[in-house]
Amino acid sequence: MNKQDLVDAVATKTGDSKVATGETIDAVIAAITGELTKGKTVQLIGFGSFSTGARAARVGRNPATGAEIQIPAAKTVKFTAGKAFKDAVNGV
Repeated sequence: MNKQDLVDAVATKTGDSKVATGETIDAVIAAITGELTKGKTVQLIGFGSFSTGARAARVGRNPATGAEIQIPAAKTVKFTAGKAFKDAVNGV
């Protein structure tokens, strides 16, 4: 499912227009992104939590040449599924 498929599915379920549904989904994504950018956690009860983590700088190897390269430190985004979501996926 891509974003347009999601918009179509939600619009069908809610009866709203596809344009309004697309704007709502964009607003939700922007709100989650904004909070994670600030280093905060977004918790959606029953679905899961989005949070940030840190990956330390490290030395890696270029697979083509075997030369060592420096991989810089980076922030990562983590998603932890909630119990209700896990149960739904597992058919419990």
